[in-house]
Amino acid sequence: MSKKTPLYQFHLDNQGRMVEFGGYLLPVNYSLGIIGEHKKVREEAGLFDVSHMAEIHLLGEEVVPFLNHLLTNDFSNMKPGQIKYTLMLNHEGTIIDDLLVYFDHHHVMLVCNAANHEKDLKWILEQAPDNIEVKDYSHETGLLALQGPKSQEVIELFVDLKDLPEKYYTFKNDVDFQGHTVLISRTGYTGEDGFEIYCHSHETEAIAKKILSTDLVTLAGLGSRDTLRLEAGLPLYGHEMSEKISPFEANLGFFTKMKKDDFIGKKALQERTVTQTRIGLKLIDRGIAREGSEIYVDDEKVGVVTSGTQLPYVGYAGAMALINKEFSELAQEVIVDVRGRKLKAEVIKLPFYSRKKEEK
Repeated sequence: MSKKTPLYQFHLDNQGRMVEFGGYLLPVNYSLGIIGEHKKVREEAGLFDVSHMAEIHLLGEEVVPFLNHLLTNDFSNMKPGQIKYTLMLNHEGTIIDDLLVYFDHHHVMLVCNAANHEKDLKWILEQAPDNIEVKDYSHETGLLALQGPKSQEVIELFVDLKDLPEKYYTFKNDVDFQGHTVLISRTGYTGEDGFEIYCHSHETEAIAKKILSTDLVTLAGLGSRDTLRLEAGLPLYGHEMSEKISPFEANLGFFTKMKKDDFIGKKALQERTVTQTRIGLKLIDRGIAREGSEIYVDDEKVGVVTSGTQLPYVGYAGAMALINKEFSELAQEVIVDVRGRKLKAEVIKLPFYSRKKEEK
């Protein structure tokens, strides 16, 4: 049976079109539609319910050595209030999940993908030594993402400026949000400036209603979340990442610190030959390169589309794909087979969209 976030009835009351995603019933879109929500986030602000994400907490004095063993990034010099993006690999060197690490001395919060919640928790419990306590607070936690160039203008209506994280990938805990105690991070999955607000699940709706009291914000669903992240060139687990794909194939080597003494999957990565890589494609012919569409050069299959759609803000059809490295150079022309239609495309630099610095 599908799970529900604390905002399930709220979505229905606001005419959210509901589907199952990651085991949860969540809105694809509301009355503005996917394109309308997408543009609102790019130009002003949108509010997403991301309470389906999993929050797994690690506690213990030896939490940093454990993080360095469990995950690919390096946490040796991490300071309280910092956040790092990282990957969790299996012993074969392929990706179990991608996640965020929120660091606060001997207490760490791992934010994982909803579809991988149980798998991740089981893996972490199996790897954790006796001196590390693992607690799953996912079902007690609500999570809202306020995204867009006007997001700070909005959140300042409810939170003192001194209590807001200034830098991207930092957070502040025990923040007063008009009577609600929350954690606020400067993070997001849209390519825009924005904040993510962690609260107790029963307070999620009250906070959402406060944020939506300004005309600068619209409710936004899974549809625009996907088009926004794709436009921003951000990978999605189950598409650009999986237990068949390594970090270097997903073009996530920056977050995989091979100079660390050791981490789960390092040995396998040292022995694994990387033959493919993640790239961006711009369609030359009219059409959409859908996930699973095969990519050809001179009738030779050289790759597969992992995500693709019309990109509303940049105004063309784009896709991310895994392709043989020898065909990954910028301006390389390829053919995408979409249900028998042969569409021309070219390799272009990711991301498709990047916000202007002055918008922050």
